[in-house]
Amino acid sequence: MRNLTKGNELKAILLFSLPLIVGNMLQQLYNVVDTLIVGKVIGGTALAAVGSSFALMTFITAITLGFCMGSSVVFSQLYGAGKLDTLKVGIFNSFVFIGILSLIINILAFLLLNKIIILLNIPAEAIDETKIYLKIIFIGIMFTFIYNFFSAVLRSVGNAVAPLIFLAIAAITNIVLDIIFVIPFQLGVAGAALATIIAQFISALCSVIYFFKKNKSLRPGKEHFRLDLPLLKLIASNSILTSIQQSIMNLGILMVQGLVNSFGLQVTAAFAAAVKIDAFAYMPVQDFGNALSTYVAQNYGANEIGRIKKGVKLSILISSLFCIAISFIVFIFSSSLMRIFVKSSEVEIIAIGSKYLKIEGSFYILIGILFILYSFYRGISKPGIAVILTIISLGLRVFLSYFLSSFSNIGIIGIWISIPIGWLLADLFGFIYYKINKNRILE
Repeated sequence: MRNLTKGNELKAILLFSLPLIVGNMLQQLYNVVDTLIVGKVIGGTALAAVGSSFALMTFITAITLGFCMGSSVVFSQLYGAGKLDTLKVGIFNSFVFIGILSLIINILAFLLLNKIIILLNIPAEAIDETKIYLKIIFIGIMFTFIYNFFSAVLRSVGNAVAPLIFLAIAAITNIVLDIIFVIPFQLGVAGAALATIIAQFISALCSVIYFFKKNKSLRPGKEHFRLDLPLLKLIASNSILTSIQQSIMNLGILMVQGLVNSFGLQVTAAFAAAVKIDAFAYMPVQDFGNALSTYVAQNYGANEIGRIKKGVKLSILISSLFCIAISFIVFIFSSSLMRIFVKSSEVEIIAIGSKYLKIEGSFYILIGILFILYSFYRGISKPGIAVILTIISLGLRVFLSYFLSSFSNIGIIGIWISIPIGWLLADLFGFIYYKINKNRILE
């Protein structure tokens, strides 16, 4: 466990964020390996199927992940305030609450599969393979919940290393099984999906065993297995609002995915590869922001307001410098990056994806700052503001994407330029809101 209420602010955030960054890179590897092997070995149709499925699964996972992230803010505040017994009661209440919601989501995903396929506007050539992939992937939704819940508990008390180890084991398993199932066994997209859910099961199992064997100070006892309505209300409020923020973010992406799919198989395949590059490019600042959220929450619980202000300022600086550097790299090497996922003979797909990366990737600094704002407001128990920022960012992205792309002389370029515009306006709102309300928010 790591106490983030003491010591050098920047050092505390950086040391805590590094395992989160590496861990999420491994988690992204699940989908990237699927995309890489499917795109290189099977071809463009399978790549479109996996790419469209990725957008949907990111949306579904974001709902559960949002519940876990919201709960972890309350856990961090209780840990920062030294209320360990209340924390144990909160862990029990949160697990039951989120577990039931996750099970409902899992059932609905299976029941609504055909309607989801229609909603996503999947290219006709890719429908059958998309259904096969999703039917298998949906089996892993509960595994994802279990891993994310116990990882959120561990991270809320400053332990980001254990979840990283579990993901490393799962990622290696996923890579090995992907290669085996897709190449020698020739199971196609079904093999890629099967490899993913086995890896998810392993990460979930490891997180459960570690939590109950190695964390006796956090493990709830029989006396903690009780309903605490005020605490559950606090957890539910943070969890639901954070989940709404995460799901709105990914619902907007899902709606854009549907629009992209309407432009045909080549654009769908290009977008599928390009968003994987995106995920790796700005994912470190996203995880840096998540680390900041735990830092802010612990210090908020300990009433260390000065540390919060200093930590946020330093985080914005570090995030901005990183994003400027990564934007430069993505802009220069966009075509080469696309070739990692797409056969060199697919010239049109590479060209479309490269143009997307050059336009959208030039503005990573805006999404980097937005991640910091999300994390700050979540950490001080104002997830509603993070929801508003997401609505501004994603709402404008979706509206402008559909509006601009409808003009024949703009087309898909309208989708690409809408993304940074949404980021910019959300950033402006986040700063203006803080400027107007800073005394009331923190003091």
